[in-house]
Amino acid sequence: MQVHRDINSLPAFKNAVVTIGTFDGVHTGHQQIIAQLRNEAAAIGGETVIITFHPHPRHIIPGKTPPQLLTTLEEKLFLLARHGVDHVVVVPFSTEFSNQPAASYVQHFLFEKFHPHTVIIGYDHRFGKDRQGDYHLLEDFGAQLGFAVKEIPEQILHEVIISSTRIRQAIQDNDVATANEFLGHPYFFEGTVVEGNRLGRTIGFPTANLHIENAEKLVPGNGVYAVTAELVAGQQYETESNTLKGMMNIGVRPTVNGVNRTIEVNLFDFSEDIYGKMLRVYVHHHLRNEQKFNGLDALKAQLAQDALNAKVLL
Repeated sequence: MQVHRDINSLPAFKNAVVTIGTFDGVHTGHQQIIAQLRNEAAAIGGETVIITFHPHPRHIIPGKTPPQLLTTLEEKLFLLARHGVDHVVVVPFSTEFSNQPAASYVQHFLFEKFHPHTVIIGYDHRFGKDRQGDYHLLEDFGAQLGFAVKEIPEQILHEVIISSTRIRQAIQDNDVATANEFLGHPYFFEGTVVEGNRLGRTIGFPTANLHIENAEKLVPGNGVYAVTAELVAGQQYETESNTLKGMMNIGVRPTVNGVNRTIEVNLFDFSEDIYGKMLRVYVHHHLRNEQKFNGLDALKAQLAQDALNAKVLL
């Protein structure tokens, strides 16, 4: 997959089949859109092109509340690459971009930059200043400029909206099973391994403390989880690492009177120094809620049981 971040130096796409969207989470609803995109491209010997925006348009458009993200930009690119997309164009979303008239958007952005063979879009998609552009305007321009316009079925669009809402709520509620079912893959996040207080090491459960750079990323609710993890190699949407199994605690560590929320991952049968490296963590099962124990011995005993439970589930 090729990622393009400069819209003024795009390649000449071959019979480009284009769709536009945020694709946050790249969940099962999005995957159906990608499948339609790939089928259309295969039928004409073309290339699939997804146009997405950064930052999220709700950060720029007045009166809109930005959502917490299921995927950061780099996480989204990683997933889109896994689903066989040929090209992703990351368009800088700005007030100026959002204020261009709908006709200008189609002619000077969509047509002149991408020269699409086919544009696949939802019947309710709006674009341009004050959201004046719609599917019918795009069809009119397609007839004039020589590109086809095809519709994403309404039931898939409905599924995209419902899935995104259900996933966000499930992640906040520790309902990993529901979130992963709607995602079609385990929920994951990426963080840099940073220095902690090394308490876990003293009780036999050393942990990698993670710092998530992007404050917009949705972090699961407090609790203990069974996870797998991999070190990220090269670009963030690529990995060459072996999968590691482990358990993760998210919370304030009440047993030691903690105050700040932390994310700590105990990797089974792993002892390498990974400070400063990026770890991608996949959340598979919620083991239990965070709780306060009567001393470190009780905590240690529970962690041993958590590890056993995690290994069985994984």
